[in-house]
Amino acid sequence: RHEKCVMSPGMENDHIFHMTGSGADQDPKGVFTINRVTGEVSVSQELDREAISSYTLEVSVTDLSGKLVEGPVALLVDVNDQNDNRPIFKETRYAGEVLEGSPTGTVVMTMTAEDADDPRLQNAVLRYNIVRQSPDKPSPNMFYINPESGNIVTVISPTLLDRETLPTTQYELEIVAQDMKGRDVGLTGTATATITITDKNDHAPEFTHSLFQANVDEGSTGVAVNLTVDDRDDPATGAWRAIYSIINGDPTQNFEIQTNPDNNEGMLSVVKPLDYESVVFHTLLIKVENEDPLVPDVGYGSSSTATVHITVLDVNEGPVFFPDPLQVTKMENIPLGSFVALLNATDPDVLQSQSIRFAVLRDPANWLSVNPVRGTVNTSANLDRESPYVHDNKYTAIFMATDNGNRPASGTGTLVIHLEDYNDNAPYVHPSVVRVCEDTKDSVVIVGGRDRDIHPNAGPFKIELGKQPGLEKTWKVSRVNNTHAQIMLLQSMKRANYQLPLVVTDSGLPPLSNSTEIKVQVCTCKKNRMDCSSAGSVLLMTSVLLLVSVVCVVCICLL
Repeated sequence: RHEKCVMSPGMENDHIFHMTGSGADQDPKGVFTINRVTGEVSVSQELDREAISSYTLEVSVTDLSGKLVEGPVALLVDVNDQNDNRPIFKETRYAGEVLEGSPTGTVVMTMTAEDADDPRLQNAVLRYNIVRQSPDKPSPNMFYINPESGNIVTVISPTLLDRETLPTTQYELEIVAQDMKGRDVGLTGTATATITITDKNDHAPEFTHSLFQANVDEGSTGVAVNLTVDDRDDPATGAWRAIYSIINGDPTQNFEIQTNPDNNEGMLSVVKPLDYESVVFHTLLIKVENEDPLVPDVGYGSSSTATVHITVLDVNEGPVFFPDPLQVTKMENIPLGSFVALLNATDPDVLQSQSIRFAVLRDPANWLSVNPVRGTVNTSANLDRESPYVHDNKYTAIFMATDNGNRPASGTGTLVIHLEDYNDNAPYVHPSVVRVCEDTKDSVVIVGGRDRDIHPNAGPFKIELGKQPGLEKTWKVSRVNNTHAQIMLLQSMKRANYQLPLVVTDSGLPPLSNSTEIKVQVCTCKKNRMDCSSAGSVLLMTSVLLLVSVVCVVCICLL
């Protein structure tokens, strides 16, 4: 307890002391009390400077009746600090890093603690110290901490601060902060600092072998050999990741190298198939570099290059047709056994003495045969330009050539026959059924010629009445244009079905004619209706017939 007298000199015993303010009759209440008779002020509770560092009170004096005799006067109470608070670090563990090879005195990180005691007194003046380093190799004092600022700096020389030769890449320091300027009587707080030695690209990648060898089948692609390197820098960083390049020996760009991201190996692949008959051996010069540039005082040496010998293995390759496709032009309907083409296939394996035999692989219409030794293709059936197997006047067949290697190999080639038209199809008339009115002499219908042949073996067509006596008295056929003619009924006829003989002739040399008949239905036409029922016909609007007549007139005008 601490006491203080606030009695005025000459104060008589009939006076009463009163005290008000925070710490007395206000929160926190009851910290201080005053003797109402003597005026002594006492501390009744434990004081905490870090909670409240000072109190302001007022003291007054009254007589026994309560009349103010003196005051009020101010009473200021300052709480003196005691060293009752330890230094506290905000975190228990801190992390920092420093680049390998950094100069001595490089700042790594800063450690700071806080002390709740009075900063004006030594109670809160801190000093820092490293009390433990783990591991303690190559020196137990690799780092130093400024006792006042808390800056951790390197002490070890740059040459020894080598990430690749240190026993570990992480060092753990135990840091102590002590108040009272670090004197033994001071209170302490601790924290741990983990320092990581980071990598810089101070080691060039080096091939594990100066020579790599691989065998590759000709005609194949894919990975041929894996190139291995050592790099002492930090894995999975740009200082470690390798980039490979071919600097000599690949003028036709048959090879490429990709880096395997898992193990940093270079996967040398064949991307364009190799040919044993052209080049048996390939010698490549390979260089390896890092993604990140090397530090200025380090360069790429001879170990950063390697030689790769690729031996191409002979593989029995199938014969190759030339040209492919082979295109010829032939007239359709040439005689059976006629020569069509001579197949030409060569064996790429020129260093081997192999023979080739030919065979038909695909002949949709079974029109062709091939001599297995000579490769001559002849007809075994008539070539028909109008066949459904012919498209755009072209017939396509596929042949196979097989060598007699230890494992026979085959190749395929295509023969395209352009078929010229021969006038072997007589023309015909379309439509085959027409209708006219029984009592309308000017009723006409239009028919046309058609031919499966093409120009000049098709139109213009000539359509005429058949050679039957008396036809010309009842029917008249006249030309409309190069492909159509009109048929006109010259006199009224009984409603019935009639077979009208016609002759249609194409323009081939020599021309072909076809004697045919069309069915003419003579119908009764009344009130815009055409009645063909007696002839087994369906009703048809007269307007349709009139429309046909109009079309006929238009066609005539176009001529």
